Amino acid sequence: MKGGKLIGTWRFVSIEVQTAGGKTVYPYGEKPFGMLIYTPTGHMSVLLMNPDRVRFALDDPLSGTDEEVLEAYRTFDAYCGTYTVDAEKGIVTHHLQCSKFPNWVGSDQVRQFRFSDNNLMIDADMLVQDENWHFRGVLERL
Repeated sequence: MKGGKLIGTWRFVSIEVQTAGGKTVYPYGEKPFGMLIYTPTGHMSVLLMNPDRVRFALDDPLSGTDEEVLEAYRTFDAYCGTYTVDAEKGIVTHHLQCSKFPNWVGSDQVRQFRFSDNNLMIDADMLVQDENWHFRGVLERL
């Protein structure tokens, strides 16, 4: 087994961001909905959204206005691929094969992780809007 204790399906309980300027941001709302899945074969996927996303005016998925599409993009995230774990360092690296954000396809996304009771804590630093943002996710095992 490649992932040890990581293997399974995890539900996001929270995800918050600390910006370099000290601001706290909730990119998917204060009560996000999403899952992070690690398989024993070394595959992974993430789906994450703000559960209060604004619906499009029409039920046709290709009918969104520019504003509706932009808001939908900003309040949803998804990617998948394979993963490797350095358990000693508490690092899991997501090797992306597919991503909502096209620039991440083919990239390695490094995450720090640790466990607390039935929870998984995931941390990541990313350059967003020309400053370092620190993401902290709390997930519970399903």
